[in-house]
Amino acid sequence: MAKTVKAVKPVKSVKSAKSVKQVKSAKTVKPVKSVKSVKSIVETTPKSNLEDDKQKIIDKFGQKKGDTGSPEVQVALLSHKIDKLAEHLEINKKDNHSRRGLLKVIAKRRRILNYLQKLDEKRYKALIKEIGLKK
Repeated sequence: MAKTVKAVKPVKSVKSAKSVKQVKSAKTVKPVKSVKSVKSIVETTPKSNLEDDKQKIIDKFGQKKGDTGSPEVQVALLSHKIDKLAEHLEINKKDNHSRRGLLKVIAKRRRILNYLQKLDEKRYKALIKEIGLKK
């Protein structure tokens, strides 16, 4: 019996100089600048604490002290979370798990905004103007 031998492609272990340069340049990604008012409330220092950011947002958008459940506060907090996830995805383009989480947060913000629009049109318009949303 004759044995058949499959042809195997040779494996290149050395990267070309051009692709190495592309990889090095891809690692240095510039942060995205946003003009949303939620970002203007929160300092964009690398050492800023998430809890401090949340407290500043709650103080600004809350209807009274300690108000965390009103739609305005919830939308502002979700907008802050969306901004953080969008920055993360600018750097980590292949992170599909975070991308899915981002889509879930966006959908939740949209549902809360729809609820607020049905509840009180004035509050809805004031909120989207203050946060800087399109609709």
